[in-house]
Amino acid sequence: MSRYPHPDLANLPEDIRARILEVQEKSGFIPNVFLALARRPAEWRAFFAYHDALMLKEDSGLSKGDREMIVTTTSAANQCLYCVVAHGAILRIYEKKPLVADQVAVNYRKADITPRQRAMLDFAMKVCQRSHEIGEEDFAALHAHGFSDEDIWDIAAITAFFGLSNRMASFSNMQPNPEFYLLGRVPREKKPA
Repeated sequence: MSRYPHPDLANLPEDIRARILEVQEKSGFIPNVFLALARRPAEWRAFFAYHDALMLKEDSGLSKGDREMIVTTTSAANQCLYCVVAHGAILRIYEKKPLVADQVAVNYRKADITPRQRAMLDFAMKVCQRSHEIGEEDFAALHAHGFSDEDIWDIAAITAFFGLSNRMASFSNMQPNPEFYLLGRVPREKKPA
């Protein structure tokens, strides 16, 4: 499944094991990224601290769906199977649109998204592929859609962070969990009361 073997959950440091078990309790499975990166605890902590600072941020002009849309779109450009599938699943759930992740992964310009989201993704893709070309006109285009300078930072930071994530997942042959493929497409079974 992965080029590097996953460590045994029982042998991980307590803080990492507790976080992984919390994720498993919430989702019903352990996303492979949590175990794949746990082989290097200091890097795991740094990765998830920055991930959480970007993706769980409360005071942002970006919705959770916007953030996942950025990840899915730029991960597709970077040809990262793991992140397209995993974050596409989360995107489907947040946006409550079962088709949106496939649309933005293939061609966000033709996806069923708002003009504001299209402008956001235009900028994210420029950061992803041609960040050296970013200029004032890019900021002006985003300001016209109501994005603040802090929101623009968030778009760029999410794009850049997941560029790292995409490369780690791809070189290590990290595969998406089978559960991700159905999330947000098929109604989740309700647990008996």
